[in-house]
Amino acid sequence: MIRDTQSSVIRTLRYDLPASLVVFLVAVPLSLGIAMASGAPLAAGLISGVVGGIVAGALGGSAVQVSGPAAGLSLVVVDLVHTYGWRATCMITLLAGAVQIVLGLFRAARATLAVSPAVIHGTLAGVGVVIALSQLHVVLGGSPQTSAVANLIELPAQIAAHHDHGFAVGVLTIAVLAIWTRLPKPVRAVPAPLAALLVASVTAWAFGWNVTRVDLSGSFTDWAFPVLPQGDGHRIVVAVLLVALLASVESLLCSVAVDGTHKGPRSDLDTELTGQGVANMVTGALGGVPVAGAIVRSTANVKAGARSRWSAVLHGVWMLVFALGFGWSIQLIPMEALAALLVFIGVQMVNLGHVRKVHGHGEVPVYIVTLIGVVVLGLAEGVVAGLGLAALLALRRLTWVTVNVRPEEDGHYHATISGSLTFLGVPRLTHELRSIPEGASVDLDLNIDFMDNAAFEAIHSWRVDHERMGGHVDIDDIHDEWYAMAASGSRMFPAKTPPRAPDRWWLPWAHRRRRTVRPSLVPQQVGPVEAECQLTAGAREFHRRTAPLVRPIFTELAHKQTPSHLFITCADSRVMPSLITASGPGDLFTVRNIGNLVPRRGGEPHDDSVVAAIEYATQVLGVRTITVCGHSGCGAMAGLLSGGVQAGSLPGLRRWLRHGNHSLARFIDTESDGSDSGPLDRLCRVNVQQQLLNLRTYRRVDEQVKAGELELVGLYFDIGSARVHMLPPLPSTLSVKR
Repeated sequence: MIRDTQSSVIRTLRYDLPASLVVFLVAVPLSLGIAMASGAPLAAGLISGVVGGIVAGALGGSAVQVSGPAAGLSLVVVDLVHTYGWRATCMITLLAGAVQIVLGLFRAARATLAVSPAVIHGTLAGVGVVIALSQLHVVLGGSPQTSAVANLIELPAQIAAHHDHGFAVGVLTIAVLAIWTRLPKPVRAVPAPLAALLVASVTAWAFGWNVTRVDLSGSFTDWAFPVLPQGDGHRIVVAVLLVALLASVESLLCSVAVDGTHKGPRSDLDTELTGQGVANMVTGALGGVPVAGAIVRSTANVKAGARSRWSAVLHGVWMLVFALGFGWSIQLIPMEALAALLVFIGVQMVNLGHVRKVHGHGEVPVYIVTLIGVVVLGLAEGVVAGLGLAALLALRRLTWVTVNVRPEEDGHYHATISGSLTFLGVPRLTHELRSIPEGASVDLDLNIDFMDNAAFEAIHSWRVDHERMGGHVDIDDIHDEWYAMAASGSRMFPAKTPPRAPDRWWLPWAHRRRRTVRPSLVPQQVGPVEAECQLTAGAREFHRRTAPLVRPIFTELAHKQTPSHLFITCADSRVMPSLITASGPGDLFTVRNIGNLVPRRGGEPHDDSVVAAIEYATQVLGVRTITVCGHSGCGAMAGLLSGGVQAGSLPGLRRWLRHGNHSLARFIDTESDGSDSGPLDRLCRVNVQQQLLNLRTYRRVDEQVKAGELELVGLYFDIGSARVHMLPPLPSTLSVKR
């Protein structure tokens, strides 16, 4: 026990103490700025920073998350202060904390994450725009208007107006923030917000500029307990729930994001939610702004090397010591510098990286609607608009119907309907089915997980009409018998049956869910038997799931194979010819060896295996294409580059790699064209092209190529990006032995 305690103390002193100092330097200017943006006393920001660090850090469920004043809640706080007054706003914060505690005790943390990230990112971006617009007026020497739209309308006149020393301080602050990340690393040890405020404060003092100073006089001595807000009870309840929801979602999303940046224990979200609730009750009682997990401070904490919650707690202690002992120094900061810091933070909240993420999922409209709603209508209205649009898009995706109709060579038509068949998809469904010509024979596959009565009536009516006009329709329910049961009048139960999960046969064994191997099939051994276990389980899975589907194909192929390609590739386990070429049984006649090498005719050491495959493929099977496929990171090519050193004590491998000497010689004689990522990658590509030339050393291959009866193709599989590249053949300068 004593040893564990000593180890914990040493770890705290070594990692968490330095990290806490870094976070403290970041947190002080941010806390002051967010309090200013929230319309609260500046001391309220310091109070929240202290409480967020000590209380939320000690009681929360995240090891490295740092909590403090929440920029995302600043618009709500501004509105609450304007409507109910500051002391009543503190009571709303206190009550919101109580709601968070209840949610945490009932383990509702995961439920609060059921909000579209596009709404969250759009909300933060909208808040950033509003903060930037309002504080830009302060930088320009004016006063913020009552709304973002009004601030935008008044901005041209404010820009054209006369600017004093305060404007110079604001520009200087933004300039320092912009260039700080480009400075040498030792200089960047000082956090950019702190550096910007220090430069602005020192410059204003040195030149005697006339600026507005931060005023903390009486802030800590005029404390009074919060009072209940007066007004419409329903609106007050909504305000409490809004603060609780937004603070919870922001904190939990921050916890999840921070978990991906460190290797320590994962966050307990319910405990984190409870800790945030206690912190908000304390900060509300002491006169602070709402607290939430802060991504900027948390990221700085992780980068500084924090290992435990002590970093967050100590950062709160340093803020408390600073506020009580050195609060006078804050009064040297120009208000215009704080406003410029907020403008910079507001612009950074419009994160283009978030736009790219939501774009990949088709949720940019949700992001834009939320952002515009927050800026034009208000925070609550913007969030509601974003949530509403996200719900509509989700409903649209759930009811989206895919209808694929394609004609077959024999005049038949094959149609596949996928998705959830509801009345919303009937118009599209009817339109696509009626495009099939009258009298045609149709194979209709229903790859669906639900069918309501309207969809059934649409399909059934089309089928009746089509067959009445001389056509024929064969309907196949791939999953449950939705159509057959509806046609027979049976009750559709259950209401929705999820389709069987795909086999995902292409995944490695280690990535698939482990299945129990029956002891009767596998001896109880260790080591090499593990592969046999997996193979046995895989064979059973093939018999159970895949064999019934492919049996008709293999029945046709049982007596004769007619592949169109000879595929020569490496024996590397990461290269799967059928996967990277989307080919099936009977398509490829495959040869695999170390390095995808083709020994030249008459080359040493003598090898007949590849030659036999080439002869059989070209003269018996009549393939039309020979493909040589190499891949990135090939061990055989690495062995060639090392001059055989990496082959070590493998004499057979050293002899085989002699067939790659021509590739190595051509590699030495050529220079990179910029398409490769280094010498090994270039040799892997050159080797494929050289093997195509080696194929031309065989007389029958060369004759068929010249006659246009055979095509030689080079492929290169980049394993890291899972991309297949075509490689152009090199000009043939070989003399073929006859």
